[in-house]
Formats: sequence, C-alpha cells, structure tokens
Amino acid sequence: MKKTNKKRRTFLKKSIQSVAAASTFSLVSCQMDATENIQKGPYINFNNTYRWKMTTTWSPNFPVLGEGCNELAQWIKKMSGGRLEINVYGGGELIPALEGFDAVSNGAVEMNHGSAYYWAGKLPAGQFLSTIPFGVNAQLMDTWILCNGGQKLWEELYAPFDLLPISAGNTGCQMGGWFNREINSINDLKGLKMRMPGLGGKVLAKAGGTPMLMAGGEIYTNLERGVIDATEWIGPYHDYLMGFHNVAKYYYYPGWHELGTVLEMLVNKSKFKALPTDLQEIIRTACLRLNRIVPIKFDTMNASYLPKIQAEPTVSMRPYPDAVMDNLREKTVETITELTEQDPQSKKIYSAFLEFQKKIIPWTQITEKPFYSKMI
Repeated sequence: MKKTNKKRRTFLKKSIQSVAAASTFSLVSCQMDATENIQKGPYINFNNTYRWKMTTTWSPNFPVLGEGCNELAQWIKKMSGGRLEINVYGGGELIPALEGFDAVSNGAVEMNHGSAYYWAGKLPAGQFLSTIPFGVNAQLMDTWILCNGGQKLWEELYAPFDLLPISAGNTGCQMGGWFNREINSINDLKGLKMRMPGLGGKVLAKAGGTPMLMAGGEIYTNLERGVIDATEWIGPYHDYLMGFHNVAKYYYYPGWHELGTVLEMLVNKSKFKALPTDLQEIIRTACLRLNRIVPIKFDTMNASYLPKIQAEPTVSMRPYPDAVMDNLREKTVETITELTEQDPQSKKIYSAFLEFQKKIIPWTQITEKPFYSKMI
C-alpha cells in the first residue's frame, strides 16, 4: 500500500512538472509568435538615460485614451527607475493629430498612439489590423494578433517604414453613430455625409454615403453646422462628453463597423533597437498593461453613461433595422473583395484573418453566444 502511494505521489509530481513545463512553453511560444525578436540593444548601463516624445491622435488628456498614454509614460518611468522618460503630446500640440505615422517613421518623435485605420491612405492593409466590419470582438482581435500570427503580419507591413507596432488598447464594440435623420432603409444612407474612418467608411460609400475623416476635436462643430449629417465616435461615455446629444437626435446601435477596434503604439524601430533590452521589455510590458486596462475602462464608463443618454428627452436611441444590417453586411463583403483584389498586402492579411475567424467562431458559438441570451 505504501509503495502504491509513493508511486502515485511520484506520478502526480511528474505530471504537474510536465504540465507546468508545457504551459510555460506554450506561453513563450505565443509571445514569440506575437512579436519580432529584436532584443539586440546595448548592454545595460544604469547611468544612461533616455528622453522620448510620444504624440497621440487624441486631444490632450482625452478621457481614457489620452489619460492612458499619460499613465503609460508614468509606468515606464517607474519601471525603468527614471532611465526612460516619455513626454506625451496630444493631437495638435506638437504635430497635427493625424500625422503621427510619418512623425514616428522619420524619427521626429519616438512613439505615437492611434489606430491603424488612420493611415489607410498609406497602407490600406493596415485597416484589417484595426477593425473589420462584422468581424470579431476586442478579445478575439487580441487573440488573432497576439497568438495567431497577426502581429507578425503587422510588423512585416510596417517594416519598410522603420516602425514597430504594438497593441495598446481597444475600444470594444462601439455605437452605430449619431444621425440627424432616421435610418429606416439602406436608401436613407444615400447622400449622407458621415464622419467614419476605416473600412466602415468604405462600406458607407458603397451604400451611397460620403465618409469623411476628421480629428475628434472637429466633429461637434461640423455636425452642428451641417458640414456632416452624422458621425460615429466611440460609445455613450465619450459621446456624452462630446455633447453629440445636443446636435443630433437619432442614436443608432450596434457599431457594426467597429466591433473591437485595436489601438496601436507606433514605435520608431531603429530607436527601439538602440535601447537596452530591459527598456525594450519595459515598453512592451507597459503597452500590454494599457492594452488590458483601456477596454475595461471603456466598459465601466459606457455602462455608467448609457442611462444619461437614455434620459435625454431629445434623444431617440434605436437599433438599426435588420434589413439595413443585412444590406451593410453584403456591402462589407463587396468592399473587402474589391480591396483585396486590388492590394496584395490586404489580401494576405485578410486571408490570414479569415483563417483565424473560421477556426475560432465554432468555439464562441457553443460558449459565449448561447450564454449571452441566458444571462441573469
């Protein structure tokens, strides 16, 4: 009996060790898949200090996003013992809000926080690493990028520009937008001038609308003056703070165009490689922390501000009609097909995304999807 117990304990010990080893290997493999191994910085010299600049797409101290960039700079300073300090500049403070890509690429600044769809004019394929209409949610975008090959494709796409992209937040599923007219059919989108970036904007154009790209600080005035007829932004928290309920009546959902928008930290690759390896890892770790905290804050604040918007007497909140959603889905397929046929990089990245989506959807359909309809 004692021999049997001893054998059992030995077996359990070996089993636990094997599982631990396998888990560690899997985690490391996932991390290696998620980022290029460029830890070739100089030996650590604790007397060396570095002063970097970070620009952002967001207004200075913009809630959640701008605030998150400020927090990231503080984390990096603390973790590095003050060896790496980052000065954060909101959109328009150092450069125009939508010029961060070029500024980091040419080394004028070391970092920029934004989203890949803002650079669609330079890299159409980047939009697929930001958000895909009728695609997947925030968690699954992370799953694709961090553990299923998306990061490698992202780095390959940005490499010619001397840029290293790192995931640094996600807005989660957004609202459909604010309109000054009812949307009862797909025909109501014809002639509509709407602030909408990325692939969603291209789908709107396919439906007969006119997508317009502008910085966040310009939206309210343009909507109030009739320069645009509608706008999407983020969700109840930011939309309420922007005051859109004062200049538009109809608030539609869901955000079919942005189910889980990835926010990126652009880093000048040459300057990153010149850092000591510990500072490289501190930057990656801080971005990973921000990547997790931002969607949590969005959920928290949107849940708190949704009742405020619902209580506004002039606001009519309503879902998109099913027929409109069906039409938008069809036009999404048409839009992406045209883009991927014209641009080989887009085809490569979107094909990889579809392969991941095909693999992951069956799992979500037997777990999360049925659960949501039965939540207490």
